[in-house]
Amino acid sequence: MKLQIAKASLLEGIQIVSRAVPSKTTMPILECILIDASGLDIRLIANDMELGIQTLVPGMILEKGIVAIDAQIFANIVRKLPDADVTLTVTGEKVQINCQKARFNIPGHDGSDFVYLPAVERKEEIRITQYSLREMINRTIFSISGNETSGMMTGELMEIRGNTMRIVALDGHRIAIRNVELNESYEDRKAIIPGKALNEISKILSGDTEKMVSIFFTDRHVLFSFEDTIVVSRLMEGEYYRIDRMLSTSYVTRFSVQRKELLSCIDRATLLVKEEDKKPVILMITDETVELKINTAMGSLDEVIEITKEGPDLNIGFNPRFLIDALRATDDDEITLYLVSAKAPCFIRDEAGRYCYLVLPVNFITID
Repeated sequence: MKLQIAKASLLEGIQIVSRAVPSKTTMPILECILIDASGLDIRLIANDMELGIQTLVPGMILEKGIVAIDAQIFANIVRKLPDADVTLTVTGEKVQINCQKARFNIPGHDGSDFVYLPAVERKEEIRITQYSLREMINRTIFSISGNETSGMMTGELMEIRGNTMRIVALDGHRIAIRNVELNESYEDRKAIIPGKALNEISKILSGDTEKMVSIFFTDRHVLFSFEDTIVVSRLMEGEYYRIDRMLSTSYVTRFSVQRKELLSCIDRATLLVKEEDKKPVILMITDETVELKINTAMGSLDEVIEITKEGPDLNIGFNPRFLIDALRATDDDEITLYLVSAKAPCFIRDEAGRYCYLVLPVNFITID
């Protein structure tokens, strides 16, 4: 095999597929990137058996062939090469990488041992802009659980209802929901996609409002196709939590506030909270203001913000990080918080139904 590829194009392709290279595996071949130039295109492929990524790289195929190369070594070498054309020559299982005066010789592996991406039948295509999909993922992914034993909480529910896509994430303390209107209506469907897969997809997407992503589902897999890249992920098995039962439109107290002002205030409060601390920020809600208080071993903060309120006064405590995540995920200048009591969930949602964030309160001792 002999290929000629611009360094920038090769490096970009390596960076895309490397997101599917496992950090630990009992199958050494999966620590490699497969270069498949057996056809008309140069394909780079990585697969950890749960997530697989394939991307096309522009270049010249001087001699066809296929080889697997250790991903870390390959990436490090290409990253350090001059900004010029790279020539890859494979003889048996030996790989020579030439770029201007630099010449590397490294071992390769038999490409026939590599595990290709699972075949996903491309029917019933669902289309969404790269921008919309990336935004939906980024504005919910923080609410999944990072604990591997949390089951469904490590994934996100993707649900199609007519011309609306909904993505839901929860970790037992909060829920994040985003809705987006699609250009067409589709058959209703839902699937639980691992958070790892969605997180990696969001990093690859360009966020272009004109470029589209095509999504295809089977019973076991989901495939995302955009530009020259394909991402295939296994789906999580089982039934997702009955989210709609957890959501309520009723409230006793609600208040509207400038989002950036509230966010800045809570962010300042975290300066007094060590990572291992579980000190809540307390919101003391009255007719025209909300007073934020926090008291830790490092000090205390007391700050007042103007609001517009309906309903009785209320004091309620929250994990400040959870509130910050929800506030950063919204994009409205003014937001509304809906509350029932000091022990019931707080909802942050808009009237158009684009987003809904639920945050559970925490117990606190009143600060005088």
